[in-house]
Amino acid sequence: MKTDAEIRRDVESELKWDPSIDDKRIGVSVSNGVVTLVGDVPDYSGRWVAENIVKRVGGVRAIANDIEVKIPASGVRTDTDIAEAAANALKWNVSLSSADIKPVVKDGRVTLTGKVDWGYQRAAAENTVRYLMGVRGVGNQIKVTPSVEATDVKQKIEDAFKRQAILDAKDIEVSVDGSTITLNGHVHSWQEREDASRAAWAAPGVIAVENRLSVQ
Repeated sequence: MKTDAEIRRDVESELKWDPSIDDKRIGVSVSNGVVTLVGDVPDYSGRWVAENIVKRVGGVRAIANDIEVKIPASGVRTDTDIAEAAANALKWNVSLSSADIKPVVKDGRVTLTGKVDWGYQRAAAENTVRYLMGVRGVGNQIKVTPSVEATDVKQKIEDAFKRQAILDAKDIEVSVDGSTITLNGHVHSWQEREDASRAAWAAPGVIAVENRLSVQ
């Protein structure tokens, strides 16, 4: 089991190793396996990238992302410009062509509302606007309203876990309440926790996934 000092060293090394982020602008502290990130980045996507880099590090139990988004003058856009760019980006994303999604922008923060048929579309919509210039934050209020009913969902998700070598299926318990999936048990990394959620969201008819998996 890693000590907090070892986790901090590994996180700092991973941030330094990844060329997509300026590690000199980010500070790291660790307490009982919980990593706190501070500092600033020039765009919202950088905040998200830093968080995902930390998720790759073994021993991380949770992440508190306190990184601030400080957009330089050259990157500032009006809410109208951002809203137009977001609407176009969503329209041009082939995976969202049939989705009813509306972006609302205030002070550079994009709030997504609407309905989609699949969980992956909800995530795709957020990813689509996350990288737009001038965006300071993203709120995802999109609801998943499947066009098919959830049938044999538990077995389908468990089978998916077994197929994916990255997940240790024996340590994950799947429970179903209507179209809501709850995951209990433990995984070995934060990345495995995320992968388990994605696999559960992929099942037809799922409208919500409650991830209670702990990282050990």
